[in-house]
Amino acid sequence: MRLQPNRLAAALAAGLALSAPAWAQEVVKIGFSGPLSGGAALYGKNVLDGMNMAVDEINAAGFEVAGKKYKLEIAALDDKYNPSETAINAQRLVQESKTPAILVPHSGGIYALQTNNEAQKYLVLAYSSTPQITARGNKLTLRIPPDFTSYIEPFIHYTTKKFGKNVAIADADHDYAKAWNAAFKPLLEKAGGKVVADNPMSYTRATDFYSGVSRALAGKPDVLFIGGPSEPTGLVVKQARELGFKGGFILIDQAKLDEVAKVSGGYASLNGAIGVLPVMEDKLPESVAFVQRFQKLYPNRLVTSETSLNYSAVHATALAMKLAGSVTDATAIRAKLSEAFKTMPRRENMFGVSGVDATGSSEADGRAAVVEDGKIREVMLNSLK
Repeated sequence: MRLQPNRLAAALAAGLALSAPAWAQEVVKIGFSGPLSGGAALYGKNVLDGMNMAVDEINAAGFEVAGKKYKLEIAALDDKYNPSETAINAQRLVQESKTPAILVPHSGGIYALQTNNEAQKYLVLAYSSTPQITARGNKLTLRIPPDFTSYIEPFIHYTTKKFGKNVAIADADHDYAKAWNAAFKPLLEKAGGKVVADNPMSYTRATDFYSGVSRALAGKPDVLFIGGPSEPTGLVVKQARELGFKGGFILIDQAKLDEVAKVSGGYASLNGAIGVLPVMEDKLPESVAFVQRFQKLYPNRLVTSETSLNYSAVHATALAMKLAGSVTDATAIRAKLSEAFKTMPRRENMFGVSGVDATGSSEADGRAAVVEDGKIREVMLNSLK
């Protein structure tokens, strides 16, 4: 017997409805609000590419929570490095995409979200090493990188011993750089150093730093304290060398030595610099393998800690969802993040985050890098004190 078209359509619909649970997957979205345009666009892209790489791997392996299959996605919005835009984006992400977690890669935007994320019950994945982020007592925050203050005394010790104790400040003027400045100055004075010029600049808006660097060099410094997004940091180094500066550089951890070198004129221009260890120069087998996997997806791209750490953060968040048995309960997910980092395979945790403390701060052994004779040399922070 032949079914009439309308009966055939009804039968097919019924069959699809019955079979739907076998193949349908609900979508879970992790939010991202960061700079995807303007001077810090490369910084934001590095973060987002690492997040998307992790999502692709998680989905390929099968993402199942409490016996239910899900598809993980990143919902990304550009905030132009503007905290007020970050706050607006967060509302959109929570209301439209139902994101249980939002990753933000700048301290001003993180602070903006912390004003109401507990009330709205979403987790802030904070890519910033500012200690104040977790000192506020926000119960739904993960600070992804370790506290930046662990870098300051070793960085000061290395550069002032090598070049001298007169330091000019010529870093960026955004909130994160201001936090570095506030912590840096008293520790420099404690070490017997002196600030001979204090001239932060707008790294995310300017493309010419000659006048600002000239003001910093007028103090006759032995060392320049610099840093912000890598590309403008590279211009600051290049222009400082062109103006005759022969001393060393302390780079805040937002600036990556390998990316800076691409703009400044190679590692030789950075002789005497100290900063965080570039992922591309990390010889750990897991880091080498990660770089290879990333560059298959993005040929000829440098891999930065923004890429690798936020890749790891997404893997940890997904694993915490599995351990919590929920993709929506931000409190339960936050409670499982430390266990997630501890049990993740090292191929997904190249930085070696060993856990998360009660405040939401990640924990890891510190490594850094110095540039000597135009080459990168890895150093342990505790060896520089």
